[in-house]
Amino acid sequence: MGDPFKVRVGVRGYELDTLGHLNQAVYLQYAEHARWEVLRAAGATPEKFLASRSAPVMLENTIRYRAELRAGDEVDVTCAFEWAGGKTFRLRQELRKPDGTLSAEVTAVGGILDLDARRLVVDPRAHLRKLADNPEILDA
Repeated sequence: MGDPFKVRVGVRGYELDTLGHLNQAVYLQYAEHARWEVLRAAGATPEKFLASRSAPVMLENTIRYRAELRAGDEVDVTCAFEWAGGKTFRLRQELRKPDGTLSAEVTAVGGILDLDARRLVVDPRAHLRKLADNPEILDA
């Protein structure tokens, strides 16, 4: 297992709250952006999901805020899958400034929805690996 996938995001002024901090809901948007970017990097594109009649779904998100972010800051958002078996998986994510300051931790529970049956697929890891061109990215 290597380093988790990460993507850098720049904090934009319109994402701030009245105190000049990154709005609390935007942390989740950054986490979601990283989730789609790791899937894209693995080659599991939205088109492939639709062709397979499936879609990734989030069932739970927990955010722990650690240090504020302000306009002009940059943050690296990681995304690491934890496969424990069953119909769901965990995603562990950190938002860190380039100097290493931890700004937030996001823990999520997700699954892959069968769009026809409207049920979670039995083995989401196998399903994602089947859609991916670079499945090793999903196990970093």
